[in-house]
Amino acid sequence: MLIKIAKMIIEGCVAVSTISFAALYLFQNKLVYPSWAQGARDFVDTPESYNLPYRRVVLTTEDNVKIEAYDMQKENSTATVIILCPNAGNIGYFVPIADIFYRQLGTSVFLYSYRGYGHSEGSPSEQGLKMDADCVMSHLSSDPFHKTQKLVLYGRSLGGANAIYIASKYQHLVDAVVLENTFLSIRKVIPYVFPWLKYFALMCHEVWNSEIAITKCDPTVPFLFLRGLKDEIVPPVHMKQLYNLCPSTQKRVFEFPLGFHNDTIIQPGYWDIIQDFLKTCGCL
Repeated sequence: MLIKIAKMIIEGCVAVSTISFAALYLFQNKLVYPSWAQGARDFVDTPESYNLPYRRVVLTTEDNVKIEAYDMQKENSTATVIILCPNAGNIGYFVPIADIFYRQLGTSVFLYSYRGYGHSEGSPSEQGLKMDADCVMSHLSSDPFHKTQKLVLYGRSLGGANAIYIASKYQHLVDAVVLENTFLSIRKVIPYVFPWLKYFALMCHEVWNSEIAITKCDPTVPFLFLRGLKDEIVPPVHMKQLYNLCPSTQKRVFEFPLGFHNDTIIQPGYWDIIQDFLKTCGCL
């Protein structure tokens, strides 16, 4: 009888585990892309809240998904900065960042919403977000204003993975790249954030294999790496390894000893470093 009961318990545990990991596999996009969190799909702030001149743009991707963007063109600017957002919130959260680039650094800014985020249609996925990036690059390369500008990619966390994808695919269009607290791949982040899932990391179908993509970038394109050494989401060593893998002959790395994943951006000297980098690249 005891053997029979033990067998039933084991079989039950196996069944529960199987169901749990099947659910994790099927619904992992909700975890990787929490666009639903904190009501971020209900209200999206606009540049108007900062008195920034802008034009709302709706682009249609190759798979017929409509994505929203804010186009902030600055007269006499020499560069357009594409702001590539992290995986939470919406583009309204990054209007203050657009304000810094536009007013303090004097660049034009293009800020777009990934599919499934904010007011953009669709559901987020790696394949889908890459199609969004393709659509944006097609738009900017043909736009009468932006095609006269140097193009700077500014990506934080997931936005960094997007920036690396764009820089590796559109080498002839990208003039400089700024990366902050991004990762080698999502699979390699999982053991750091969820140690108990380390043996199941290969089940993650959202990969974003930046450690391979960055090796395909143009060696003549300048790269700036900004990493917080107290990052609790992405292992700080990931940024160091991406720096080492990057083939750019004009690359810099700066470390912020007190920088966590989400507050590296407010560490002393952060924006001075970016400004100096863009000046050196001829983008300011």
